[in-house]
Amino acid sequence: MAAVSPHSIVLLLLVALLLPASNAIYCDEDDCYDLLGVKQDANASEIKKAYYKLSLKHHPDKNPDPESKKLFVKVANAYEILKDETTREQYDYAVAHPEEFFYNTAQYYRAYYGYKTDPRAVLIGLLLIVSAFQYINQLTTYSQAIESVKQTPAYRNRLKALEFERTGGIASKKKGHKQMDKNVENELRGEVDLQIQGVKKPSVWNLYGVQFILLPYIIGKLLIWQICWVWRYRVKKMPYAWEDACYLTRTSLRIPDNTWQNIDEFTKEDLVMKRLWEKANMERHMAEARKGSRRRR
Repeated sequence: MAAVSPHSIVLLLLVALLLPASNAIYCDEDDCYDLLGVKQDANASEIKKAYYKLSLKHHPDKNPDPESKKLFVKVANAYEILKDETTREQYDYAVAHPEEFFYNTAQYYRAYYGYKTDPRAVLIGLLLIVSAFQYINQLTTYSQAIESVKQTPAYRNRLKALEFERTGGIASKKKGHKQMDKNVENELRGEVDLQIQGVKKPSVWNLYGVQFILLPYIIGKLLIWQICWVWRYRVKKMPYAWEDACYLTRTSLRIPDNTWQNIDEFTKEDLVMKRLWEKANMERHMAEARKGSRRRR
């Protein structure tokens, strides 16, 4: 006879613990039919009559006994389960198949809470949760990027230059000048414009929940922009405006907007003048870039 592994024993114990719970999903440890005093094949009329008879007998207004009050709650719960054909079928199935614990549990909660929950409320709640996690993640990433930048020599040099400008080049030579420098640094931090590539400052307007609420406005704005674009540059053949030319250049090079904003104006103008949105110009630009890369190697 093959030996039983410890994992199999644990699994059997877990199943043994879960199986009784499968029958207790609906009426705890009681049988719903027994609570109403009817047979399993009783019709809807018989179930209704049995419930009204028991409810009159055990109603808290007519029977102050605490045990009678508890029984009244159980009877009412049993009637709620058996009066509906769908939940009654699910209960009968759970009694006949106690081993299908997870399926029976899912059917129970779907029947009792699924139809009571407004899908719009679920959607709003989900968007709020996702937006909260999104904002926390963006804030954490941005804070880490800020701290990394503050450790660089370039940031320290910018602080010193700003301090030099404000003090007129006069440095304090007192014993506590290091502490004074720290205080000045804290004051000047808010005046230093940190430009961090690849990381945007967290904004409520970029959250998924806000974007979903503004979706009709965004779609309308996009349609208007597309119509104006076609009319201006396809129909009337007008030359591209600077902002539109920058947009075409940026999308042709697949450069994110925040990265494009950090490029100096001379480089931007040079790239725009090359009209890289035209295929031949882009191929020429890429060939030149590859040649330059080989020469640097």
